[in-house]
Parts: sequence; structure tokens; C-alpha cells
Amino acid sequence: MPGDNTPATIDSTFVVFDARGQATPIGVTPGFWDELNDRFGDFSGKLLVSSFHFERDWPTWECHPHGDEWIGLLSGDFDLRMDLPDGHDGPRSVRLHKPGAFVIVPKGVWHTAKVRAPSSALFVTPGQGT
Repeated sequence: MPGDNTPATIDSTFVVFDARGQATPIGVTPGFWDELNDRFGDFSGKLLVSSFHFERDWPTWECHPHGDEWIGLLSGDFDLRMDLPDGHDGPRSVRLHKPGAFVIVPKGVWHTAKVRAPSSALFVTPGQGT
């Protein structure tokens, strides 16, 4: 992590918050996901703050069974598609195309992105069981 006078950037340093609200910055390296697993185990009671840039549709769907996920648009244009259960109130697709727009994906809902233009987004994710 940069020295005290140089701020970290969200594209090179993600942050893990524990249940007490303590923040732990972790540099994004090729071994990031393994390091995350080694340091935090099953990620119980923790949140990951991360950012990703994507130019194509996500190749897979994802789901977070232990909490809602917050996704905020930094730049670009994409539709967040959600596989909501029958009877669930709310949209099945949300277009994020204005910087600052965000969506909350309910706990346990599978979701993916369909990209309209290269996009960057900020994520606050409860990672346990993901």
C-alpha cells in the first residue's frame, strides 16, 4: 500500500471490512483471491470493497447467499440482470448509465451484467459462501 502521503486507488487496492468495521487494505495482485482466502477463511462477517472494469458481458452469473450486494457505476453503461424469484417485488434488469447510479442486489439473487459500453463499477460484497 502507498505511504501515508499517497492515497491508494480502488483499482490496485481492495478493502476488507470485518464485523467490527475495521478496514484491511489488500493489494490487487495475480494471487489476490488466494491471499483473500488464506487471510480471511470463509469470509464470515466480512465485506469486500472492490472495483472492476469490464468491456464485455459477464461470462457467468454470481450470487451472494449471506447478504445484499451494492453495485455503483463509476463510468460506462450496463444492465444488471437479476434472476428474481416469482413474487419478488422489483425490476429484473436495472440499467446503470449515469455515474453514481447504483443497485442493491438482494441476498441470494443470481445476477450478471450485459454491457452496453465499457464500464467500471464499485462493489460492496458480502463474500461468505460466494
